[in-house]
Amino acid sequence: MKLSAKEIASFLGGKIEGNPEIWVNDFAKIEEGQENKLSFLANLKYLKFIYTTKSSVILINEDLKLEKKIKPTLIRVQNAYNSFADLLKLYQKSKEKNKKGIEKPSFISEKANLGKNIYVAAFSYISENAKIGNNVKIYPNVFISENVEIGDNTILHSGVKIYNDCKIGENCIIHSNVVIGSDGFGFVRDKNGLQQKILQIGNVIIKNNVEIGANTSIDRATLGSTIIQNGVKLDNLIQVAHNAEIGENTVIA
Repeated sequence: MKLSAKEIASFLGGKIEGNPEIWVNDFAKIEEGQENKLSFLANLKYLKFIYTTKSSVILINEDLKLEKKIKPTLIRVQNAYNSFADLLKLYQKSKEKNKKGIEKPSFISEKANLGKNIYVAAFSYISENAKIGNNVKIYPNVFISENVEIGDNTILHSGVKIYNDCKIGENCIIHSNVVIGSDGFGFVRDKNGLQQKILQIGNVIIKNNVEIGANTSIDRATLGSTIIQNGVKLDNLIQVAHNAEIGENTVIA
């Protein structure tokens, strides 16, 4: 990524103070700034670094008052932290925009239904009757079982495992080694006092705009569905039990 301060300000709707033609090609923490890097200042605890940083461009809040002149070009925005997050998304998209096509070796069932402009990395496996939406990106060593549905623009990072009949919505990000649809933990003692497994025949439904952190496990329902509603964000190493339902826009860490 190589962007001028003018281009960044236009994208963010910000106001420039300094050289609009100066360019950046990467990001850096404000206290570790370097030439041609972009930093941001949202927490006043780091205000002292704005006078010493070597970063070329800094995002700051539009109402921040500075006590003395600084060398970097400033871009004033309504919320520096949110604007920085928007730039990171743009950066990530620029890295992934060319990810298309199907690499070999990988296995895709003839009965699978694939959308347009998808990316399937090597050593991934897509089972029969799976439905993959448009612009989906599937990274190496992903396993997608029978009858799984994946919505448009979803990203499955390396090592994701999705058991049969599970459904994932649009614009989701599933990080490495997530397991979706493994059996819920259900047992009952028989007349001899031995634990007998209760079959888990439900599924997992993940709605739109959900992000799931690495090594998280979401169990399938005994009956019906384990449900993750729209906008949920789950951190790494979380276990969601069978038949749980997590409401919209919930964040769990």
